[in-house]
Amino acid sequence: MAKLSRRKFLAATGATAIAYNIANIQQSQNSTLARLKPGVYAGYSDTPETTKAILGFVPVVSCCPLIIAKAKGMFAKYGVPDVIVQKQPSWAVTRDKLMLGSADEGLDGAHLLFPMAYLIATGEISYNRKIPMYILARLNLNGQGISIANAYKNLNLGLNSAPMKVALQTKAKSGESIRFAIPFRRVTGDFFMRWWLANGGIDPDLDASLIVIPPPQMVANMRGGSMEGFCVVDPWHQRLIKQKIGYSAVTSGELWNNHPEKAFVMRGQWVDKYPKAAQAILAAIMEAQIWCDRPENKAELFEIVSQKQWIGVSKDVISQRLLGIFDYGNGRVVENSPHAVKFWADNASYPYKSHDLWFLFEDMRWGNRSPDMETKPLIDAVNREDIWREVAKKIGQEQAIPASSSRGVEKFFNGLEFDPENPHIYLQTPKINYQ
Repeated sequence: MAKLSRRKFLAATGATAIAYNIANIQQSQNSTLARLKPGVYAGYSDTPETTKAILGFVPVVSCCPLIIAKAKGMFAKYGVPDVIVQKQPSWAVTRDKLMLGSADEGLDGAHLLFPMAYLIATGEISYNRKIPMYILARLNLNGQGISIANAYKNLNLGLNSAPMKVALQTKAKSGESIRFAIPFRRVTGDFFMRWWLANGGIDPDLDASLIVIPPPQMVANMRGGSMEGFCVVDPWHQRLIKQKIGYSAVTSGELWNNHPEKAFVMRGQWVDKYPKAAQAILAAIMEAQIWCDRPENKAELFEIVSQKQWIGVSKDVISQRLLGIFDYGNGRVVENSPHAVKFWADNASYPYKSHDLWFLFEDMRWGNRSPDMETKPLIDAVNREDIWREVAKKIGQEQAIPASSSRGVEKFFNGLEFDPENPHIYLQTPKINYQ
């Protein structure tokens, strides 16, 4: 296939504080947070084939490991000092740049909504171009949520969206549009919004419109009154609440505790060409994940990622939910929440294949793909847990390697379960809870 320049490609496709109890947190994490052995990678003989790669991130808290790997010199430590970490305005732009690759002013890898790796590999969101993508690690567990405009504050919504149904029907009868924002289609944020609405008897396809808004623009759009709510990763919920525009109904950990979130993804062609460099980059990111989860590093973490070139949001907005302090903006405050973001604890970094299987079946459940598709070949092609395992050994984290590629049966807030051993049963479950 002919090589496209970035200009030609985009023209053709349309580019789209800190007060917290360290002792309490440390006690809860010591049993699960593996400790990196200092210097274990020093003298490793497999010199990276290249010292440079261009990685992208969207400014939400799940990108922290990429930022820390760069800011704390971890890429340099593992022999890839010239790695560039670039902020991207949206997931769509990240997708476009991953399609291009750095040779055409794009990206070699990125902090990414993990289902997007599959949707690019199959050509479903990449203009029918099938571009091999490798998931090298998960970046975090938890971290999303659903926030609602103040127009519905009297409903004091939580896990149950049903009280909103009559209000939406009334609004629709007046001819007004009903909109909820998601960060991208066919990803966790899309599915979580669908789950929450559907559990209250609101059909996300018939009773509302799900619109795609880049995460950094969601608060501004809510302020403008153009939507009822959004599902996105922090820190945008906290900013919404600080600006007194809306409140949080739920955090995504309440919908599915310790659910998989973003992934570190690289172009397959790049990894195949530079396998040692890919391992070095992954080693730096894994070390950064461990660093991000350590309680004693939190203050420095917030100081770094709040800077303009990174997430660019004040420390007080970023810090609270990463510390497990959830102010929902409606009088409800939860401290030491079990639903805080985890970067390393509880096997947060490991790319379980069972989670990728869940995505494919959730996608089937909403009519996006055939239930007859062969899932294993696709998962084996995209999910490179083998590279994660190899790197874990090289950085002294053998104890962090799980015994299985499956995390087992997953349980959701609505009473449904996903069993990786019997995934087709999940397709028989009702989508809408008509009440």
